[in-house]
Amino acid sequence: MLDKIPDTEEMTALVGQSLYDIWHKLCTLIDEKYEMECMWNKGGKAWTYEYKYRRGGKTLCALYARENCIGFMIILGKDERLKFDTDRNNYSKEVQKIYDETKTYHDGKWLMFEPTDTTLFGDFVKLLEIKRKPNRK
Repeated sequence: MLDKIPDTEEMTALVGQSLYDIWHKLCTLIDEKYEMECMWNKGGKAWTYEYKYRRGGKTLCALYARENCIGFMIILGKDERLKFDTDRNNYSKEVQKIYDETKTYHDGKWLMFEPTDTTLFGDFVKLLEIKRKPNRK
């Protein structure tokens, strides 16, 4: 856990205004579809902050922030990878490439995206729906 949750000013100073806008839009998109617990953490070695969406002890996804960069991570387990593989042609080439280049671990594929605009948001929504059906209308 963090001692102090970063506010809008701190996040904007860290990632820049345009990426903060993308971060905010992505959070809004997730918040509109899912009612989740949200937790701020330190981002480990590679990131300054982690913002994780969880419910019932299971992580849906996490957003990451560091200087001039944001990340969106979703972990697909075995059954979820089968669902992706079945539907892969309905994802953008960029998402397919990241999926194919991501190492598969015993607990799944840890897909990390570094969005610079909203073009992949439709794919992000589909990936989230593989993990969990939206619980908000």
